[in-house]
Amino acid sequence: MRKLFFILTGIVFSFSLLAQEPADALRYSWHSSSGSARQQAIGGAMASLGGDISATFVNPAGLAFYKTGDFVLTPGFNLSNNKGTYFGRTEKDKRNNVSFGTSGFVFGTDRGTNRNKASGGIAVSIAINRTANFASNVLYRGLNTQSSYSQKFLEELQNDNITTDAAAFNYPFGTSLAINTYWIDTANGWNAGNKTFQSLAAPLLQTGGLIQEQQIKNRGGISELALAFAGQKNDKLYFGFTLGVPFLRYDKESIFTEADATTNASNRFDFASITENLTTNGTGVNIKLGMIFKPVEYVRLGLAFHTPTFYRLTDTYNTSITTNTESFQGMQTQSSGTFTGNTDAQFNYWMFTPYRVMASASYVLREIEDVRKQKGFLTADIEYVNYKASSYTTDPEAESEEANAYFKSLNKAIDNAYKGTFNFKVGGELKFTTIMARLGAAYYGNPYKNLAGEKGSRFSLSGGLGYRNKGMFIDLAYVHTMGKDVHFAYRLERTPFTGANIRSTNGNAIITIGFKI
Repeated sequence: MRKLFFILTGIVFSFSLLAQEPADALRYSWHSSSGSARQQAIGGAMASLGGDISATFVNPAGLAFYKTGDFVLTPGFNLSNNKGTYFGRTEKDKRNNVSFGTSGFVFGTDRGTNRNKASGGIAVSIAINRTANFASNVLYRGLNTQSSYSQKFLEELQNDNITTDAAAFNYPFGTSLAINTYWIDTANGWNAGNKTFQSLAAPLLQTGGLIQEQQIKNRGGISELALAFAGQKNDKLYFGFTLGVPFLRYDKESIFTEADATTNASNRFDFASITENLTTNGTGVNIKLGMIFKPVEYVRLGLAFHTPTFYRLTDTYNTSITTNTESFQGMQTQSSGTFTGNTDAQFNYWMFTPYRVMASASYVLREIEDVRKQKGFLTADIEYVNYKASSYTTDPEAESEEANAYFKSLNKAIDNAYKGTFNFKVGGELKFTTIMARLGAAYYGNPYKNLAGEKGSRFSLSGGLGYRNKGMFIDLAYVHTMGKDVHFAYRLERTPFTGANIRSTNGNAIITIGFKI
């Protein structure tokens, strides 16, 4: 058998784990606001409002409104439903999980006096927040008469100009597995000199097509630990600084299958399936800067800037392929462990997320020093995120010519695939003594350049109630988010390909419990 050929001859091979793709960069930066129940109920708008622990992760200047301290806990529950439409067929899948928002401590002081009005108060916050939740299930299937996943392997061989036996072992996370299980085969025999490779699945596109199915289980998220400082002068100018340390974990199990759509048992192809398991772990660092200005007592204007997050990430990765070529070679299975001594491969690298800029305005109803007598507020944020600014680079400890070339092409693909866009958030609150009622909405713009029909956006409606009395507060919120996105199981350079349209609905129920300290 062909796969025994290179094992028995003791060929020495080398490889790198280069599993990153443009979609990873978007996943780690395109996410909805998360925070306390109060913030979520008003659409996530917090860049000019202040007085909430969530300001730590939006505009730290808002912490300077604190004159006392708070201890806050924010548990929640998330319900996720996805519909995947692929070549006119729609499938559904769902995932529910426990979530949490901003939790931690805020310590505030008021150093101002009537005789020394220029003295300002200061505040310090230590908090943690689940800034991104990756938990979701995606399923789609359909009849494809346009392309085969196997053509991805053929293009890789063509791009590298590989016509030798090296094709069977130089690509242990995809192409070599497809060759050794006969998803792709040689057109002129394995023992011939220069080899011409062909797909055993692609010819079926002309005789009935391929039934394709993609199943993906995503797990994990980003939890950010932050230390923030804020101060104010003359109750007019508020400023703040946050040092954030996000902890990222992403787990993905992806199973893609394509099968003969006919009952023909003699066309040398029944089905092929590729299973990929990826775990990404890492830690990052970022800085958030902000200011809030009150030109008059009832108006607040906010401006915030979030630097790119610098991550040092490690991918752990394995792949397996199973192909059934019926009477030709029967059922064949091979995994990347054949090449790696049955251990998962690892690769270290660095990633930079996009920067963010926020501008905001709030109108406070009856703005007075005693916040207990305020009657409510209206607030709105505009946020710009430059998604094409995401980039990858090699970890100096894992630097190689191959990795440098790969990341250069990957960064170019990110530039070509994504663009900068605006997000809009608006909300308000009415206060009735100890009870507050809140409403909000948010729209997250399309990050795609629409090179192959990609369009994505998210729209959220939210509401909630709050209770504050005698040093304790409880806030409730529910956020309903509707989104649309695209997913491509594979992309081809020389053949038309199609992605699935994903429509999602998410419900997030949140409760924040806080105590004055």
